[in-house]
Amino acid sequence: MKKVIVVGGGAAGFFAAINAKEKNPDLDISILEKGSEVLQKVKISGGGRCNVTHACFDPAELTSFYPRGEKELRGPFHTFMTGDTFEWFDANGIPLKIEEDGRVFPESNSSQTIIDCFLQKTKELNIEIRKNCGVIGLEKKKAQWMVKTKKENLVCDAVVFATGSSKQAWKILGQLEHSLVPPVPSLFTFNIKDDLLTDLPGVSVPNATVSLLKTKLENSGPLLITHWGLSGPAVLKLSAFGARVLHGMNYQYQVQVNWISKPFTDVEEELWEFKSDASNKKVVAKSMYPEIPRRLWEKLVISAGIDSNKNWADLRKKELETLANRLTACVFHAQGKSTFKEEFVTAGGVSLKEINFKTFESKLHSNLFLIGEVIDIDAVTGGFNFQNAWTGGWMVSEALKGRF
Repeated sequence: MKKVIVVGGGAAGFFAAINAKEKNPDLDISILEKGSEVLQKVKISGGGRCNVTHACFDPAELTSFYPRGEKELRGPFHTFMTGDTFEWFDANGIPLKIEEDGRVFPESNSSQTIIDCFLQKTKELNIEIRKNCGVIGLEKKKAQWMVKTKKENLVCDAVVFATGSSKQAWKILGQLEHSLVPPVPSLFTFNIKDDLLTDLPGVSVPNATVSLLKTKLENSGPLLITHWGLSGPAVLKLSAFGARVLHGMNYQYQVQVNWISKPFTDVEEELWEFKSDASNKKVVAKSMYPEIPRRLWEKLVISAGIDSNKNWADLRKKELETLANRLTACVFHAQGKSTFKEEFVTAGGVSLKEINFKTFESKLHSNLFLIGEVIDIDAVTGGFNFQNAWTGGWMVSEALKGRF
């Protein structure tokens, strides 16, 4: 009986182990988890509901949500992607649902549903789970591997690293001559202290365009004002694609916001038309853009130097131009970042050049597989990161089925 050890008790590791055992019941599989609990990231994902994947069913489009790994995941996504994820969970008693923003959750609205499923499957398949079993080394022994833990050394025929962003895992893989891309934070809010944003936490707009000045980085989507500054999909995606650029700037950068994603000239013209239509209304009280909440509108008007008692009819040309500029090119100085500590995501890991993406096997060492965020792949939200985990786990299970 061939022995397979999965290092890491997270989503990718469990998915690889379960599917490998189902495809080849003769495999002896163990999951090693350094902590006292498994599947902790699954548990807290999506506020405890688990954002399983995202409702994007075209492989080419799906890869566009991965700042690192877009090219490499094209092939794997043609083998196992979103629709396959739906089918797998449904076949295992967990129907999924799509929410308005495209995020996918179990119909139960509880991540525990998925955890219970994985634990039950491993029990049924006789997959061993070893907790408090951190791996401290890995050594090639002819055609086998020796996995070193603090308690004992384990010999196996194949190793699957599914540790996520683990410094210890990267150290071990580096000792095996794998190249490592230095990790930097990805997916974070922009820390901004500005009078315009004061007292506006919770206010959002549906489609803003956010750009980083002095770079080509730009993204559009929902934008949320928080206690720390700016967040929401528009910012998070920008932080992911700009992870290395922002790290290089030491997180001191200028952010430009177009609150309505319209050109300055169009907005200026629309303001002139609105000026005549709402001449007797106070500018601060009457917004012409319903997508901008009133509290934000008031702040934008005042920041444009317009008196709070002034009517639309009394607006001077310069004031109107300034307001159009505030609506379309509002600049903030950002200092630092706020990451989601429970769902911390990094850009970095084992170089993608050293992975065979037909199997997720190391190009340097046979029967060493690497999946999930241990390699230099990350996505713009949790659902896409989970899809990468499911796809990698499936591809490894296919490789193990044919290997032994």
